[in-house]
Amino acid sequence: MQAGATDARRAAVLGSPIAHSLSPVLHRAAYEKLGLTGWSYDRFEVDEAALPGFFAELGPEWAGLSLTMPLKRAVIPLLDEISETAASVEAVNTVVFAEGGRRVGDNTDIPGMVAALREHGIDKVDTAAILGAGATASSALAALARICTGEVTVYVRSGARAAEIRQWAERLDVAVRIADWSDAEQALSAPLVIATTPAGPTDELAPRIPERPAALFDVLYDPWPTTLAARWSAYGGAVISGLDLLVHQAVLQVEQMTGCSPAPLAAMRAAGERSLARG
Repeated sequence: MQAGATDARRAAVLGSPIAHSLSPVLHRAAYEKLGLTGWSYDRFEVDEAALPGFFAELGPEWAGLSLTMPLKRAVIPLLDEISETAASVEAVNTVVFAEGGRRVGDNTDIPGMVAALREHGIDKVDTAAILGAGATASSALAALARICTGEVTVYVRSGARAAEIRQWAERLDVAVRIADWSDAEQALSAPLVIATTPAGPTDELAPRIPERPAALFDVLYDPWPTTLAARWSAYGGAVISGLDLLVHQAVLQVEQMTGCSPAPLAAMRAAGERSLARG
């Protein structure tokens, strides 16, 4: 059902920390473009302990929620239903309040990542490499399950992370090879490299980029470009940024929460770029 333009509806992003989130910028840009003058989108600092109480106070005016760390798994017990995509990685980043007040969880990070890759002409790859093994790496594995026909090599810095990656790979039916971070330079020759680490760890790899790199998907967006992305681009390689991911997953959230499709991707991206430029 498409949302009425003047309906007083609310949505928000929850997480901790949350002050840096670009989600309000993207969603508000979509509402403006779609003419949803009665819609609002805010951000709330909410940790795992406070999440049940926050849910308990939500009224019928709420259409949906975006969730970031550390809430993507903590929210699951509070929901009536989750999608197969969310269940595949046990992570929910989107909650839609359906008819009758049902709380339905989904994960738009995974299809958002696939959409961002396809926008840059990457539909299929024979092999791929993932730098890092944190929460984002599981989403990257799930995305690669849809487009990678061969082995994925994951470069990790701890044995515990390696064990988690093996579990996710088995669950997602992805052929995975675990490699030590000390060998991460080898990742740079892959047809697709997905960097999932926080700022800093990949900087040391920048001087080792091959002369003709293929494609890099760096999930960071602020500050941008990262050292690795800047050098990659200078060598002529294709670079997909964290903003690409953020916009594509937000497009899917807007469509689910408002019922309006297609969401205005170009307007949302432009709003995000302006916000980042202002610092």
